[in-house]
Amino acid sequence: MNNKILISELFNSLQNQMIAQLNTNREFILHPGSKGDSLENVWIEWLRKYLPSRYCVDKAIVIDSNGELSHQIDLVIYDQQYTPFVFSQNGIIYIPAEGVYAVFEVKPDIKGNVGENNFIEYAGSKIESVRRLKRTSVNIINAGVQVPPRPLTKILGGILTSTNNYTHNNNDTIEEHLKNLKGLQTIELGCIVDYGAFYVNYQGEENKDEKNPQKRITEYYEMRNIEKVTFSEKQNSLVTFFLQLTRYLQQGIGTIAAIDLSEYAKNVGFTIDEKI
Repeated sequence: MNNKILISELFNSLQNQMIAQLNTNREFILHPGSKGDSLENVWIEWLRKYLPSRYCVDKAIVIDSNGELSHQIDLVIYDQQYTPFVFSQNGIIYIPAEGVYAVFEVKPDIKGNVGENNFIEYAGSKIESVRRLKRTSVNIINAGVQVPPRPLTKILGGILTSTNNYTHNNNDTIEEHLKNLKGLQTIELGCIVDYGAFYVNYQGEENKDEKNPQKRITEYYEMRNIEKVTFSEKQNSLVTFFLQLTRYLQQGIGTIAAIDLSEYAKNVGFTIDEKI
């Protein structure tokens, strides 16, 4: 009896299932708006199915304690354990900025434009609209001991597409567009299902001497520069994307900072009692 299984075959099966779903949507859903919504739903359901249960995945708008809003984001990965409220109104989900792990733009093709911006630049502007929001961080109790507020975590930004219709120097073209993104717009990773996944290595570290948490994380994004862009083989696009995303979430970010509820309470004219 063979007690081993080929992990590569399991991964290939997973990839083929996702490709079949995306191809069905592209072939049979003709209305552009419906096709976009359908593609987003495929990615959302796929990540909901395979990411650990601590991560929630939705299409949403991100908000902060000042009432500022992000653009509508196609796919948000967020934490609900340490973010005790997520609003849903008229079919739109509003997520506090403190709860966000990652945001992604979903497009059928990596090649294309929205107005004067190519899709990668457009994704960058959506990511920026989330990263610029105010985030809070407060003390937590761990094993009965009060722990100081942790620094604000990075918010991953990326783009997810089904195909790549660039016809010349594909990697170079994508890399050039990624390098044109600056500051809060920058992208960490992406997946082009029938072409390959990619991730971006950056040079730059947070200034640990900076005491203002919002300034510290903003300056990190503003100062970092692309060192290298790595692409996977197309037959492993989904698997390498998923493994890289999970690695970033679990080992790169860990648990998000605890939200300061008093900052949100101010908007309803209430002062929270912080003692028990």
